[in-house]
Amino acid sequence: MLDLLNVWFVSPFDYGFMRRAVVGGLALSLAAPPLGVFLVLRGMSLIGDAMAHAILPGVALGFLLAGFSLPIMSIGGVLFGLMVALLAGAVSKMGGQREDAAMASFFIISLAAGVMLISLGGSSVDLTHVLFGSILAINSTALLLIAGISTLIVLTLAVVFRALVVECLDPLFLRGQSRRSGWVHSVFLGLLVLNLTAGFQTLGTLMAVGLMMLPATSARFWSKRLEGLIGIAIVLAMVASTGGLLLSFHLDIPSGPSIILLAGFGYLFSALFGRYHSLAAKLRRKTTPLEVEQGA
Repeated sequence: MLDLLNVWFVSPFDYGFMRRAVVGGLALSLAAPPLGVFLVLRGMSLIGDAMAHAILPGVALGFLLAGFSLPIMSIGGVLFGLMVALLAGAVSKMGGQREDAAMASFFIISLAAGVMLISLGGSSVDLTHVLFGSILAINSTALLLIAGISTLIVLTLAVVFRALVVECLDPLFLRGQSRRSGWVHSVFLGLLVLNLTAGFQTLGTLMAVGLMMLPATSARFWSKRLEGLIGIAIVLAMVASTGGLLLSFHLDIPSGPSIILLAGFGYLFSALFGRYHSLAAKLRRKTTPLEVEQGA
């Protein structure tokens, strides 16, 4: 039994690429899920997906200029993601259109532009790498960048945590208390861009949002408190990232999809058996009154 556990859970990390991959996955698992929780609370779940596609042209431009240079591609992704966020906000204010609608429009444009840029300057292999990532191929430079960005996100969230909570629950109150309340929203969007930029190397631009949103939406089935939501989401993300890597290693399947599919399995399990709002919870509510009536 011990030998089997060693083969499945310990031996894979004798390899350097597996150690770097699991550290990168755990770093992202600390930073991404709290952002996903706030997106869910704000009713902005699909904004994360839109922002994930918004960074693609910047990543593609960095790739055209410097090849697979993670720092250059990351800088391009951050700059373009912030530009799209600012443009969506400006269009929303000028035209009266909802911000999510403006973001969706720019996301479609960004996705097409990014794919076009990569296709013009590279091969289908290059396009696959950028869109879907390769967590097993991250090097020490990529790991330091991921860890640095994740640390910055966690520290910034700690600083603006109370303001974010107030904005989620009562944005009008926050605006009445401070003229700079708009900065809270801008900082939050900036953290989203940074997180997705850190995640594209490991999971790709198309799936980086999965590690942010799936654990966050799963946590809603297990807790009603914000602290509980964040803690459960982080644990689920860590289990998904580590478990997905192990499945990828033993079954010789792509690592990124393995991580996201495992997180997706966690979501389905939570939806069926979670403590709140799940199928099991609804069945419990239906049977309890019946049992009380029969006992009477």
